[in-house]
Amino acid sequence: MVELGASWWLILVVFVFCCVDAVFPIVPSDSFVTAATVMALASGASGGFIVLVIAAAALGGLSGDCLAYSIGSKVPVQRMPGVRGATGQAAFRATQRAFDRRGSTFLLTGRFIPVGRIVVNMTAGATGFPLRRFLPIAACAGGLWASVAGLMGILASYVLPDSTLLAMVVGVCLGIVFGLSIDWLLQRRQRRTELKASDPE
Repeated sequence: MVELGASWWLILVVFVFCCVDAVFPIVPSDSFVTAATVMALASGASGGFIVLVIAAAALGGLSGDCLAYSIGSKVPVQRMPGVRGATGQAAFRATQRAFDRRGSTFLLTGRFIPVGRIVVNMTAGATGFPLRRFLPIAACAGGLWASVAGLMGILASYVLPDSTLLAMVVGVCLGIVFGLSIDWLLQRRQRRTELKASDPE
């Protein structure tokens, strides 16, 4: 990626990587986008080029999310072992109801959680979450996610303009911390919801 710098090939690489990562995670794609942004800036890329990097990440992520949704919609989850029984069917219906009520929240927060985004998108497809609702939410989530990843790279490059490698490391670490924070906040909110539900009053 160092050789790519501000090359137009970087746009294609970012798109493909983010698309594949949404289904087959190898390296967190947000870290890759952050590192790509740092490398592009270090190579003298213009602001317009950075916008294209972020746009490629968003479009690649959305394409991968749609692929994960499609896979989930085609897998006969209800006929899989462990789901066919009464307990499994009840859990499946509960998941459907949860997506009906809080589908937007799941999709938005899931985009920032590595591997979690795959589970959320496949579950959306498996539970029959409407595609007409999925697409705009996934697009907004992908755009926000890509923007955050790019901004982490911009921030790291601004703070450490003379050390590209260190800026990449710092940017990636910032992105990881952001993702973990989202995960922590989501779990905390879920615990509060469960406590309220179990409160007899």
